[in-house]
Amino acid sequence: MARKVGRRTIELESKPRIISYGSVVGKKEHEGPLSEEFDYYTIDSFFGEKSFEKAESKLQKTAIGIALDKVGLNPQDIDKIFAGDLLNQCIGSSFGIRELGIPFIGLYGACSTMALSTGLASLFVDSGAANKAVAVTSSHFCSAERQYRFPLNYGSQRTPTAQWTVTGSGALVISNEGKGPYINAVTFGEIEDYGITDANNMGAAMAPDDVKIRPYPTNEGMVFFYTQIQ
Repeated sequence: MARKVGRRTIELESKPRIISYGSVVGKKEHEGPLSEEFDYYTIDSFFGEKSFEKAESKLQKTAIGIALDKVGLNPQDIDKIFAGDLLNQCIGSSFGIRELGIPFIGLYGACSTMALSTGLASLFVDSGAANKAVAVTSSHFCSAERQYRFPLNYGSQRTPTAQWTVTGSGALVISNEGKGPYINAVTFGEIEDYGITDANNMGAAMAPDDVKIRPYPTNEGMVFFYTQIQ
């Protein structure tokens, strides 16, 4: 049985494993220092689709397909899928995943969505509510610009503090069966608001959550969110 540690951390008894993963990125990400770590990349921002939003859906579907192929699984083998993106009503996820026929839990956590989906999928697997679960998220620079700032064809000048949203998607397959890094515990954070009002300076708004990590003392020592290889 999972054990609650403090207010935010839950230790997982079965230590669910990340048995597979898939990653897809765009041109800019492929040209970066992590290029060799990604499974697939495209230089077409539309990914063969008619809109950036449809391209983002295809990013997710492709990442999931890669992750399943690596371990010889089909969508029918997955009990639950936890997914999210940066678009209204999670349309990137819902349109990308709808053909897979997997029970869907839609999430929105902005930059924390991958950690959120992984944590919840792990809890489902640990509790026995799912034997195998997928955690996936995505973002697309062009669809994010339309969502949060200005459409690219507007031609507005970017401020010096503006961020560049990743074009990419990552998917994990989580299960108690198989080999891979296993998840000992998950921690769900609190909302921190330092009153940043510059809509273009998202980094400053999110920074407090990135650095405010408090471990919880237990009889066994200090507990953090971490993974180990087995």
